[in-house]
Amino acid sequence: MKEVPGISKLNSFRLTPRFFIVLGAIVVLYAIGFVSVIVEFIATLCLSFLILISVVEAIALFSNRVKLKAERGTGRLFSLGDENPVHLVIKNEGKIGTRMVLYDELPFQFQLRNFRMEVSLPPGEEKRLKYILRPLKRGEYHFGKLNAITTVLSGVIGRRLQLASAQKVEVFPSIIQMKKYELLAFARISTLEGIKKVRRLGHSYEFEQIKQYSLGDDVRSVNWKATGRKNALMVNQYEDERAQQVYTIIDKSRSMHMPFNGLSLLDYSINTSLVIANIALKKSDKAGLITFSNKIGTTLPAERSSQQLKKILRSLYFEKPQVLEADYDLMYRAVKNVIRGRSLIFLYLNFESAYALERALPVLQKINQLHLLVVMIFENTELLNYSAKKSEYISDIYAQTIARKLVWEKKQIVSKLRKYNIQTILSRPEDLSINTVNKYLELKAKGMT
Repeated sequence: MKEVPGISKLNSFRLTPRFFIVLGAIVVLYAIGFVSVIVEFIATLCLSFLILISVVEAIALFSNRVKLKAERGTGRLFSLGDENPVHLVIKNEGKIGTRMVLYDELPFQFQLRNFRMEVSLPPGEEKRLKYILRPLKRGEYHFGKLNAITTVLSGVIGRRLQLASAQKVEVFPSIIQMKKYELLAFARISTLEGIKKVRRLGHSYEFEQIKQYSLGDDVRSVNWKATGRKNALMVNQYEDERAQQVYTIIDKSRSMHMPFNGLSLLDYSINTSLVIANIALKKSDKAGLITFSNKIGTTLPAERSSQQLKKILRSLYFEKPQVLEADYDLMYRAVKNVIRGRSLIFLYLNFESAYALERALPVLQKINQLHLLVVMIFENTELLNYSAKKSEYISDIYAQTIARKLVWEKKQIVSKLRKYNIQTILSRPEDLSINTVNKYLELKAKGMT
């Protein structure tokens, strides 16, 4: 049990709300006692009992009969935008049961000032508590002390204790999502909202093995020599070509500042970039990263080394949004200088108008001629939901008409990009990771990468 540093036992002494409730009731009794001697006598007895129990509880609280130990477990790091558990382990090593109200000093980024948990602990018992935190910004998060107001017996007297020390946790791009989609991609789970399983077309793959034919196998893969030897229909099995380059390019300009469900479009792109880089490396491809706005940020050439994922993770951790417009010509020069050989490029950006597209379209066409470009554009879900609402007032009709026009313009942007044979995906922010992974697996299956 630790006392507050620099605070004496007297300053850690607390009168609880229960004490003031009882004291208030005694005051009422004394008020009534002006007209009744019996009530005044009862009030005096109650006051004497309150003083006695307060002294007894104070002695118990400030003696060695109350011994508490606590630990806060947060894990080494938090995942951006995910629900991260925080575990508290409280143990009563004293000889008397205690009740306590816990106040954890959470990092200021959460803006939670009323966090509290209540727990009762008999002697010798240990309790494990858990609460959830969802960080919305990358960076360092500092937890303060774990404070507790402990009480015994009737609970009219309390004592302030500090049961766990301060600690620091770093919030990185979502490791939880990275592991989740890795499992889905390699398990080849096919669900409505999950990873799609796409049949392979063509033979742009490396030979893996000869196996017995099963329903659904490509009849063009039949190995007639092996069929004759085994006296059973045998087919060649291929695996995806290895060591292809997969690049993620992220626009960090002000158009990516727009928040959805607490996260900016930039943060959604960063989380997805980590997911796709991990899957590409696990599939023996090379992963690289480029970020830009009005100037070039990170440039990581595609590699397949054991440290490449850590380099990408660390680079994404330090990425900051920029306030100026994106310079697409500068981005094109970075692509020419950094990317060697034909590559698969996922480009994350946000066009809100046809004018913005016209500025970038010539550059996108040039990149698409050199590489396989997939442009990921964000759907404005708030506009979409608002435009679908039922109008109640005339002003709502005007506003919803504008909203529908903006939604239509976004679809026209996608149509125009596809007209120029640029692979384009219009995605809700929360579905960005699953849509990117599906597209990557689809292109791998079709041998287009």
